[in-house]
Amino acid sequence: MEQHLYEAEHEAFRELCKAFLAREAVPHNDEWDKAGIVDREIWRKAGAAGLLGMDVDEKHGGGGQKDFRFNAVLVEEIVAAGASGLGFGLHNDVVAPYLTDLATEEQQKRWLPGFCSGDIVTAIAMSEPGAGSDLAGVRTSAVRDGDEWVLNGQKTFITNGELADLVIVVAKTDPSLGAHGISLFVVESGTPGFTRGRRLEKVGLKANDTAELFFDNCRIPADHLLGQENSGFYHLMANLPRERLGIAVAAVASAEQVLAITLDYAKTRQAFGKPIGSFQHNRFVLAELDTEVTIARTFLNQCIAEQNAGRLTVADAAKAKWWTTELQNKVADRCVQLHGGYGFMMEYPVAKAWLNSRVQTIYGGTTEIMKEIIGRSLGV
Repeated sequence: MEQHLYEAEHEAFRELCKAFLAREAVPHNDEWDKAGIVDREIWRKAGAAGLLGMDVDEKHGGGGQKDFRFNAVLVEEIVAAGASGLGFGLHNDVVAPYLTDLATEEQQKRWLPGFCSGDIVTAIAMSEPGAGSDLAGVRTSAVRDGDEWVLNGQKTFITNGELADLVIVVAKTDPSLGAHGISLFVVESGTPGFTRGRRLEKVGLKANDTAELFFDNCRIPADHLLGQENSGFYHLMANLPRERLGIAVAAVASAEQVLAITLDYAKTRQAFGKPIGSFQHNRFVLAELDTEVTIARTFLNQCIAEQNAGRLTVADAAKAKWWTTELQNKVADRCVQLHGGYGFMMEYPVAKAWLNSRVQTIYGGTTEIMKEIIGRSLGV
């Protein structure tokens, strides 16, 4: 089915992304997977190529394009390149709106130029050992002390956590208010009391550094509060739909790529004297996956259009997030099966895609949380 989401300027940007990734990422993917982290310099190279902060105002060094389609193109090409270690999606799709929409002019002047150049790598720290989707369970605290805030607590599963120069930290400022007593703070690398724990060893996404963060009487200036005090819950709720949309983009791109690889394999791999795709069961599996991936792409594109128009709802973002990521897992699983023993070998891209897909239904809000959000929107 012909899709009508992208225009000529987006396809031109796609070619830029392809060329950059082929030159700067693809040759290093294997070594980055083994190391568990990407080369820090790739961030600066991406900034110089215009791949960071596409929707940040030009006066701060950004692209000035308030068009999520550019973000989607970059994520799609990162998936196509197998560059799973690049945390550009979190940087551009998740952290950017907190800095562009909530930061003061002085804060933007301080942080956004580095954000766009790649000199500042960002992360957001929500999850804790005892609190994931339940923000009311956050135990990291921030107490005002004169002209400073004092942070104490621990965060875990933090993407870009090891490389990050700037971390947006979710902390309790008024425990009596539960989830409504949360605020957001910006903590810079090198701040006394801010340390990083071990690099977490994950099932997939090996090269994407994921770390534990610790705050032990970490003192930050009062002006490192981001947005309004005790309004962190509302700030997070406003930006989570965009984060979930970004996850859905990666999910659909991965499903499309794995299906294309498997379709080609099914046409060439022989069993009992004929291509395995010619067996009715396998043909039906491929037909089912192709149909569902087309449906996913169509709904995703509509959600991207709604995001650009400022109309993407929390419920629709939740629908896109849970359905596309569950489909991504289904496609990867079925395609491994169609590859037979070769599907279990890491030299085949379908195996890596299968491993990388599993976390998609977990981070950014689990499938169960997404269904809860949708159910509540229905009044049940």
